[in-house]
Amino acid sequence: MLAQPPVWLIVLAFLGAIGPLVVVHELGHYWVGRLFGVGAEQFSLGFGREIAGWTDKRGTRWRVGWLPLGGYVKFVGDADPTSLTKDADDAGAIGATLDSRPPWQRFLVILAGPMANFLLAIAIFAAFFAVFGAPATSTRVSAVVPGSAAAAAGILPGDRIVLIAGRRAETFEDITRTVSLRPGEEVSILIERDGRIERRSARLATTVQRDRFGGEYRIGRLGVGGSKPELRAVPPLELIPLATRQVGAIVAATWDGLVQIVTGRRPVSELGGPLRMAQIAGQQASIGLIDFVWLIAFFSINLGFINLLPVPVLDGGHLVLTTLEGLTGRPVSPRVTEWALRGGLAFLLALMIVVTFNDLAAFGLWEGALRLIG
Repeated sequence: MLAQPPVWLIVLAFLGAIGPLVVVHELGHYWVGRLFGVGAEQFSLGFGREIAGWTDKRGTRWRVGWLPLGGYVKFVGDADPTSLTKDADDAGAIGATLDSRPPWQRFLVILAGPMANFLLAIAIFAAFFAVFGAPATSTRVSAVVPGSAAAAAGILPGDRIVLIAGRRAETFEDITRTVSLRPGEEVSILIERDGRIERRSARLATTVQRDRFGGEYRIGRLGVGGSKPELRAVPPLELIPLATRQVGAIVAATWDGLVQIVTGRRPVSELGGPLRMAQIAGQQASIGLIDFVWLIAFFSINLGFINLLPVPVLDGGHLVLTTLEGLTGRPVSPRVTEWALRGGLAFLLALMIVVTFNDLAAFGLWEGALRLIG
C-alpha cells in the first residue's frame, strides 16, 4: 500500500486540476457570449475578495478570488454571479445584456460551459490514444470463476458479452465499468454463443476493494476473465470519435452512479466533495503525470455533468428556465426565479454539508474523535 502524499502536494494538485477546468468552463460561457454580443463585466477564478486582477480593453475585469473552489462570468445586467437576478435590462458600454438576447442564444451561452469541459476531456483522451493507443480488449470470456454470478447464469468460456445491464460492451473495460457500479444487482446480459444471441440474468456479487492508498470501495463482480489487456494504434481520423465515445461511456457511468444513490441502491456516503477530490488529485499526482492528466479528464467530465443537473444556480437550472421561456414565449416570473434561486442555494448548501461530512469520515476524523471521547 502506497503512503498518502504530503499535504502540500495534495493542495497543489487540487489547484492544478480544478483551476484550469474552471477557466475552461467559464471561457465556454464567455466566448459564446461574446459571439452573440453579450458584454462581460467580470471573469473570476475563485470566489470572495479579489486578490489579483486586471481590466482588459473591452472593460472586462479578470480577477482571482481568495476561495479557489469555482468561478464565474458576470455578464452585463447580472446582479450577482448566478445570473438569475438582474440589475438592468439595457445594454451596457461593454456589450448587450444576456437577457436582451433571444432564448436560443442564451441557451447556447449557458450550454457552452459544460460543453467546454466535455471537449477538453475529448481532447485529452484523443491525445492519449494518439500517443499510447486505445484499449482493444475483446469482450470474449476466457474463463469463468466457479461459483460466481457468471457461472450461476450459465456463461461459458468462449461466449462473447454483447450487452450488460442495458449497456453496450465493445471492450472488456466496458464490462468492468458497468459491473463495478452495480454490486448486488440483478442484471440482464446478452451473449453471443456459436453465432446465436442468448439472454442471461445474473445477480452480481459484492466485494470491497482497496486502492493503492488504502481507500475502500464496494464494487460488483461478475466472475469472468477476459483476454490479455492490450492497446491498439488508432488512425488519426478515428481519434475524435473514439475519444467522444469514451466521454459518453463515462457520462453514462456517472449517471448510473447518481441514479443508484438517489434510489438508495448505493449509500450516500459514497458522495465525495472538494476534500476528497483534493486527496485523489494528490494521490494521482504522486503516481505520475499521465495518471494526473487522465484524472483531469475525469474531473472535467464530472464538472460538465454536474453543471447540467436541473438545479437552479447551476447551468442546468438556467437551461430549464430558458427552455420554459422559449416554449411559452414569455420570461419566467421574477417570483418563480427568486424561489428557484433560494431552493437551488439551499440544495447546494445541504449537499455541501453532506459531502464534507463524508470527506471527513473518509479521512478518519470521526473515528478519531470517538476514540478520544471513549
